[in-house]
Amino acid sequence: MSNVGLQAEATAASGREEGWNRPRTLTPEGELLEVAMGPHHPSTHGVFRMDVALDGERVIRLKPVFGYLHRNHEKLAEGMAYLASMPFTDRLDYICSLTNNWAYALAVEKLVGQEVPERAQYLRVILAELTRIVNHASSVGFLIQEMGASGTPLMYAFREREKILDLFESLTGARMMCNYMRFGGCRVDASAAWLDATRKVVAGLPRFADEFENLLCTNEILMARCQGIGILRPELAVNAGVTGPLLRASGVNYDIRKVDRYGIYDRFRFRVPLGDHWDVYDRFMVRLLELRESIGILEQALKEIPAGPIMDAKAKLRGFRPKAGEAYGRIEAPKGELGFYLISDGGPNPYRYRVRPPSLINLTILEDMCLGEHLADVVLIFGSVDIVLGEVDR
Repeated sequence: MSNVGLQAEATAASGREEGWNRPRTLTPEGELLEVAMGPHHPSTHGVFRMDVALDGERVIRLKPVFGYLHRNHEKLAEGMAYLASMPFTDRLDYICSLTNNWAYALAVEKLVGQEVPERAQYLRVILAELTRIVNHASSVGFLIQEMGASGTPLMYAFREREKILDLFESLTGARMMCNYMRFGGCRVDASAAWLDATRKVVAGLPRFADEFENLLCTNEILMARCQGIGILRPELAVNAGVTGPLLRASGVNYDIRKVDRYGIYDRFRFRVPLGDHWDVYDRFMVRLLELRESIGILEQALKEIPAGPIMDAKAKLRGFRPKAGEAYGRIEAPKGELGFYLISDGGPNPYRYRVRPPSLINLTILEDMCLGEHLADVVLIFGSVDIVLGEVDR
């Protein structure tokens, strides 16, 4: 680091924690440049700002600034019935509403000891893995666009996304805000025609994955921009509580579908892809490989799904008052561990309702990945984290 960077760090260490309002640090060689990226920067995934301190083109400090989209989700949920919060979980990660539904339903089911019929468990897995494909394909498409490439990869991703959203709409009545899960099962059953349509879409996904990989994986510009950039060491990732593809790209073998085996994931064969170099390129590749694993899970689930009810006969939707107690339900959402912590005092509303959002936790190590990198790489590193501000701010 140059003298400018060393003096800037010494100034920050002197106890002036609110350093973003102080005068720029002057040195004989020049001055420290502070840049505010956002809150309406076109590369950001929502309303988000990064305050960046630069030594020339190198990042020596970065402060994420969020809260512009805060909607008081958790406090509002404590003032309404348990089931009334289900549609609002859709708005957390609005790309992945069905996995949001599942995490919340799982927490309530643990709180009351609720069983879920086998067919409903299969439907949950099918919808969750379709959601994972939507998320990972879109994430890769946006990452390439943030690199400055044309919109072709993103349009490839959105072409497949449209097919899956059509399936969501025909089953749940909504393309994005699906409000489908219920405590003890699912809201409506999937018809034979819907399952056939889903099999047809899934049958075409391997060709899409091949096209995506052939288009991107060995692209010289992509490799030059992504390899060796934004290193996240496994020990830091674990200590920071990072989860999901971001953690697995750092070589840590941790997937809640394997660890907790929630739902019926213990019935399916799938691998957990891991990264070797812990950089942006590994995060890109892990998502592509996980997309292929999701296709395999879907093929198995669609082949094995049984007939039967989709709601437990003992499930209560009215007069729902769990006994006093607490529960934490978590799933492997597309972006990482999504958990809901609930405390019941025996009333119709949760006494305490808390979300563990993967986007927020994963965002906390953004500065560590950007230190020493060029300003042009900051947007790329940020894109490789894969966040949604609706989940960060809640």
